[in-house]
Amino acid sequence: MDIRQIEYFAEVAKHLSFTKAASTLHVSQPSISKAIQNLEAELGVPLFYRSSKQLELTDAGQAVLVNAKQVLEAFKNLRSELTDLMDLKKGQIRIGIPPIVGAEFFTKLVSQYKEQYPYIEIILSEVGTKKIRQGVEAGELDIGLICNLCVANNQLETISILKDPLMLIVHRDHPLAARPFIKLSELEKETFVIYRKDFTLYDRIIEECAKNGFFPTIACETSQKDLIIEMVAAKLGIALLPKKICEKIKDDTIVAIPFDEEHIFLELGLAWKKNKYLSYAVREFIALAHNFISD
Repeated sequence: MDIRQIEYFAEVAKHLSFTKAASTLHVSQPSISKAIQNLEAELGVPLFYRSSKQLELTDAGQAVLVNAKQVLEAFKNLRSELTDLMDLKKGQIRIGIPPIVGAEFFTKLVSQYKEQYPYIEIILSEVGTKKIRQGVEAGELDIGLICNLCVANNQLETISILKDPLMLIVHRDHPLAARPFIKLSELEKETFVIYRKDFTLYDRIIEECAKNGFFPTIACETSQKDLIIEMVAAKLGIALLPKKICEKIKDDTIVAIPFDEEHIFLELGLAWKKNKYLSYAVREFIALAHNFISD
């Protein structure tokens, strides 16, 4: 049984005429007759009385007609739904973003996307990069905005968005506050306010400190940049934040100092799973991100 047979049957039942049904559907009468015969053979019951001049539905035909209308309505709705999805009138995108990042790029990208496709639902999950990567790999997220792209990860497709060096932030009363530049090795005896362990920048900072011969003393781990800034302002430690975030700090008790050599960066990128079916909405989001970067 296929949808065409059901459609032919419903049209014959509507007109009680093979000829009128054939004319309405723009197919030959023998084609419709054959389709109905095949349907009756498959169901094992006659659907029409054919003895009189006027066709009549059998009891079985009446029962099949009720269900046939429901099937055709469902099929019509399905086609409409698919058309809406292809035209991006409907759909959903699940995106993971790291809350530590002041993702100005991402905000503008989402805003532009919503202007073009206002009916697409965007669901945001704020978690660390490691969990975002896991979510994308597991299919729980469609797209992830991740820090410090994992080039070796063969499960993900990625595009690079920005590469932003980290800066040191200290209280203005700190002995280092007057320095124009700083070496990471000079922070050995400092107390750090740092990203949580599920953030890849945590690993990068620890790794770079280890290269300089020390493991940092950590006062607090957090995912919130505002808390990091507040703790530095309260003289509870020093911190390393991306330059773009440092430039927007409005607290005049905070001083941002660049490193003499840029070793640690916030590398921001968009990631999605390789060899996974991407919905029209997701594909268009990625295409828009590509265009956004080129502009």
